Amino acid sequence: MDTKQIEYIIKIADEGSITRAAEKLFITQSALSQQLQKLEKELGAPLFVRNKSDWTLTPAGKVYVENAREMLRIKQKTYTMIADMADTHRGFLSVGMTPGRGSDMFTYVYPKFHDMYPDFTVEPRELSVRNQQEAIRKGELDIGFVTITDQQKTNDEYIDLFDEEIFLALPEQYPISEEYLQTDALYPELHLSMFRYEPFVMMYKESTIRKTVDQIFHDAGFSPTVLFETSNNTTILSMVSAKLACALVPYHYVKRHPRGIRFYRLTTHPTWKVCVCYQKNTYLSKAAKDFIQMVDDYWEHGNRVGGGD
Repeated sequence: MDTKQIEYIIKIADEGSITRAAEKLFITQSALSQQLQKLEKELGAPLFVRNKSDWTLTPAGKVYVENAREMLRIKQKTYTMIADMADTHRGFLSVGMTPGRGSDMFTYVYPKFHDMYPDFTVEPRELSVRNQQEAIRKGELDIGFVTITDQQKTNDEYIDLFDEEIFLALPEQYPISEEYLQTDALYPELHLSMFRYEPFVMMYKESTIRKTVDQIFHDAGFSPTVLFETSNNTTILSMVSAKLACALVPYHYVKRHPRGIRFYRLTTHPTWKVCVCYQKNTYLSKAAKDFIQMVDDYWEHGNRVGGGD
């Protein structure tokens, strides 16, 4: 069986266009069309409904693509298992990570991984959580490091690495009663309900953290006044520093000690999960497991509240 042909058909399905698929595969559209026609003739059934704007799978096409993905997964699993048995320390690992925190993690982990696997090629990809989940489903990503709630997990495999606490961020000069500050704690505790009349800057509604943050406000008994929505935690911190609003942010951004902001723990100590995700029933290579362990060490080392940076 020609696995290259299988990859071609899957790419057309993923792109919904033979033109875009050919561009991604770096082959001509006519060559790709010939491969498709050859396969459809062999199968005796069309795989795609051909429209001008997009191509959709026929019932036969859905069966083919579903099983084609499984065939490629088995091929990759076989090669990976044999490479581990041969102990070649060579291979390829695609790693997904979220923008912002992902680069910090990769900067810490990659030098250690490269020392252990100097002949391994690592492809880091900055993707949103949902895009990582989709890439893993399609077999385009080996492992993905995501921040998520249990309810947002897909049917793939997840390993929980760390429960990350969510903090309240206030402008540094925000007036807080002395009774709350008379403590030796690095981050004094406050009730979120104290800030029900303050404006907040929030991550956009489609972000994975937004569901967590919305639940925190719900548990505090109020809906916040949202001054601004963004896709970037750096923007959130900038607006808090500029005294425009308050915010709820993960501990990863607290430990950076940004100027003009003071952080407080909430009395409920809300958290969300830092996980690694990979395709269901996939064999994880020794290299992938070692990479995950190094990431776990990174979180353990630098992300405990009050721990090291």
